[in-house]
Amino acid sequence: MNTIKTTMLMALLMGILIAVGGAFAGRSGAMIMLVISLLMNFITYWFSDSMVLSAYGAKEVSEREAPELYRLVSNLAANANLPMPKVCIVNSGVPNAFATGRNPSHAAVAVTTGLMQALNYDEIGGVLSHELAHIKHRDTLISTIAAAMAGVISMIASIAQWAAIFGGGRSDDDDDNGGFIGLIVTIVIAPLAAALIQMAISRSREYDADETGGQICGNPNALANALQKIEYFSLNAPPMAQATTSTAHMCIINPLKGSRKMLSSLFSTHPATEDRIARLRQQAAAMGR
Repeated sequence: MNTIKTTMLMALLMGILIAVGGAFAGRSGAMIMLVISLLMNFITYWFSDSMVLSAYGAKEVSEREAPELYRLVSNLAANANLPMPKVCIVNSGVPNAFATGRNPSHAAVAVTTGLMQALNYDEIGGVLSHELAHIKHRDTLISTIAAAMAGVISMIASIAQWAAIFGGGRSDDDDDNGGFIGLIVTIVIAPLAAALIQMAISRSREYDADETGGQICGNPNALANALQKIEYFSLNAPPMAQATTSTAHMCIINPLKGSRKMLSSLFSTHPATEDRIARLRQQAAAMGR
């Protein structure tokens, strides 16, 4: 199913780019965007994980550099029957975490310095188990492609806005109003980007990652406690500087909740945290925890 969704995302990216090229420069523009979209699809498939890690300033660490964190990831990956992923740290005081990679053999988990300071050992294990569950479910490829797609669409929206200001239009149809087209593209593409991310990262998959994460770490209450703490910081602390609306959906809790950049709840890719916590408490009770 995730393979189908990934293919659909790539096709949508290609269609949007071709449509924009046609709107601004007719058939020649559409052909140029076709070539660009094919290149973008290649890049997003093979390198989107590196792009996301770079965007967050995530630094890969070795066992020697972060022995406790590294061993925790190693033990949990073994519990989940997964290859050992890369372990990365993001220099941010805001507690959060995410996973990325095109498949379990090419995956990475990243945690912020704030998460390691705010959470205890068991809670960090719960968070890492959630991220390993995303890797196990192969959610990470579609997440990173969705992030790359949203970034490209945001860039197009910005270009369209400047085109609307300074003028421009189709070479095949000179009577088209380039500024008007640019304005319409800008208006349409912003919510479209949010909608595409919502389609790509469904709320049910967060619930699934929570449940599997609880199984991996063996203590759903630890993950529930972690979510409660991360939610508090996301609402009361300054937003995570590295996060954008293009990549926020990848984090375990949306890091822009307290920011004006936060998307409307209509397009939220995360379920309500209190609902996630309630489900984890029920899972823990069923496990006799």
